[in-house]
Amino acid sequence: MSAKFGPAGNAGNFPFKSSVQAPGWLSSLGLDAYEYQCGKGLSIREETARMLGSAAREHGISLSLHAPYFINLANPDPASLKKTVGYIVAACQAADWMGAGRVVIHSGALMKRTRREAMDIAVPSLREVLHACDGAGYGHIALCPETMGKLNQLGDLDEVLELCTLDARLVPTVDFGHLYARSLGELEGHEACARMLDRIQAVLGADRARRFHSHFSKIEFTPKGGEKMHLTFDQQAFGPDPAPLMQEVARRGWSPTFICESAGTQASDALTMKRLYQSAGHP
Repeated sequence: MSAKFGPAGNAGNFPFKSSVQAPGWLSSLGLDAYEYQCGKGLSIREETARMLGSAAREHGISLSLHAPYFINLANPDPASLKKTVGYIVAACQAADWMGAGRVVIHSGALMKRTRREAMDIAVPSLREVLHACDGAGYGHIALCPETMGKLNQLGDLDEVLELCTLDARLVPTVDFGHLYARSLGELEGHEACARMLDRIQAVLGADRARRFHSHFSKIEFTPKGGEKMHLTFDQQAFGPDPAPLMQEVARRGWSPTFICESAGTQASDALTMKRLYQSAGHP
């Protein structure tokens, strides 16, 4: 198997009005993945989701879905946890309609707690989420906790990997742009990429590591806050450079799904990533 590549949502040059047209368009570009965006809320109708899924199957596009941004596994308030569980179950329902196998979820915010205190809330919260998803019949859908880019957010690489040890269906969403931003530019280049991939394998094992989920874009950051904004590959002031990561993943023969989150150029930049991966020696 090869890695899959595609955009988060519809790029600025997407020529259609409906996302149902996205799979055919992406296939014509040479891409093979698409992440449907529900970050601001779940509003997709069942009929639309099923049409999107049908188009994806027709054109060989692997689907994932991004759950609402306001999910916070680290909020200890019972009412907040109930909402978070509801948002994730609803996201799984939409994913199931369209045949998406993965749902990306945010880990949460520190809320003036230590990182360990926040993790000690997030772990049992995620257990409750898994129980609810099982109860609703969505145990076949992989939940994908995401590494986050702001310093006050839960979700560095080790934190996300710890969350993923709770259940075999959990797949990390390793956002290399976020990790670059929260490290203030340190997690960049071939050695850093190899170290991060080694860490994923050490914690989750070779099989889960080789098929991890990923977001990638260049990201501007500030020293005090971390992530500021997503950029395009043409903007040179900030990283990370995709080439070392593509080379290292290809060298290992891994087959993750890479979702590009560039600001408006996510489809063309995803294609750039795919070409870098292919040129590194993987078909």
